[in-house]
Amino acid sequence: MITNPKGRHREAWKDFVLVVAVPLLVVIAVVVVAIQFVNPAPPRHITISTSAAEGGYHFFAGQYQRILARDGITLELRTSAGSAENLARLSKPDSGVDLALVQDGVAAASDYPDLVSLGSLYYEPMWVFHRTRRELSRFGELKGLRIATGGEGSGTRALALELLSASGISDNNARLVALGPDAAARALSAGEVDVAFFVGSPSVPIIQRLLRDPGVRVMSFGQAEALTRRLPYLHHLVLPEGAIDMVRNIPARDLDLVAPTATLVARDSLHPALMYLLLQAATEVHSPARLLSRKNEFPSDRDSGLPLAEQAQRYYKSGPPFLIRVLPFWLATFLDRMLILIIPLIAVLMPFSRVLPGLYGWRFRSRVFRWYGQLGALEAEIRGGAGPEARARCLEKLDWIEGEVERIRLPLAFVQHRYILLEHVDLVRRRLRGEQAPGASVRAGTEAPTRVRAR
Repeated sequence: MITNPKGRHREAWKDFVLVVAVPLLVVIAVVVVAIQFVNPAPPRHITISTSAAEGGYHFFAGQYQRILARDGITLELRTSAGSAENLARLSKPDSGVDLALVQDGVAAASDYPDLVSLGSLYYEPMWVFHRTRRELSRFGELKGLRIATGGEGSGTRALALELLSASGISDNNARLVALGPDAAARALSAGEVDVAFFVGSPSVPIIQRLLRDPGVRVMSFGQAEALTRRLPYLHHLVLPEGAIDMVRNIPARDLDLVAPTATLVARDSLHPALMYLLLQAATEVHSPARLLSRKNEFPSDRDSGLPLAEQAQRYYKSGPPFLIRVLPFWLATFLDRMLILIIPLIAVLMPFSRVLPGLYGWRFRSRVFRWYGQLGALEAEIRGGAGPEARARCLEKLDWIEGEVERIRLPLAFVQHRYILLEHVDLVRRRLRGEQAPGASVRAGTEAPTRVRAR
């Protein structure tokens, strides 16, 4: 019998290319393309610009720092003079600052196109403490006094100057001094200034300390509602009598205050997963009921001169993504990134899963079925009345076909097709030999089939 090992190797190679190599190359191509759209893993270290160490921004950023540490994220706190400096840092790509706490009303979207807001966090009342003997209720009453208006570059100073200007107070009729929170508190206690402006939550330690200082008075704004109409980013709040300390009745009367809100601002390039994590931290810190806010009033999507980040919009509408809500942060971010790979892979593999089994079976069945063409040609020659030499040549050809078919390697599931083909080869052989000697034995010990006429 004729053997052809090179032919068998070619067949095996074709099977590999068609069934394995081509699908594998398609999958690799899909993965390579999808990788271009995979977000990098979120950084493990980010920096927030806050305020002076004794300020409210630094106080709350410290709470975010502890919460983010649970998920392996290091939040570095960088002190500053306040909102103006924070915005200046964020606007410089090489400052190393990723996000900041900023007083609402300070930033305009047109001035900071690369910054986004993650929402308002809490009310920041304007506190005016003074050492005068009489009660003060209007800013116009501060004429001729020494006034600490907040440090240079702070939101406190920007708001204080705006409120004083609206009431006709300027350097021409008062002494305006730029002092940060800690320096202003010391100067007020020492009698170096008569009035000091502060902006911050009632829970900020420096505000708590001044509210309990018996030598210092706190101003209740008689024109609070008018101020909110003049400056729409301000809110009119009332701190009830005794709200700070009911035993010592601090404050001794209801206080009318005006307050902007503190806003969490980030670069628009900050990793989306970190935005969600920061929003969760802000919710944990600011959602409980406070002296000046209801439960779940903050964080919120209001009061920002900057556009709200897309992730923040989704968060306030439907909460954090499902994966971040139910899985550890590192696992959720990993799966979220891998989905970009998994989805196109599924889209490619599902059609392949239907096509490949049929293609696989066709490749093996074709090794058998292609011999039927030659077998059919021999049958046609027999029916045409071949002579003795042609019949001998046909028998030799049948022997060669039989030998080639016996050497076909097939998986067990397809072996039946080879045996069926061998039966057909033998059938053609018997017919061929029956043509040689009708009614005679075809082989030793084998009788030729007899034809029975139907009645």
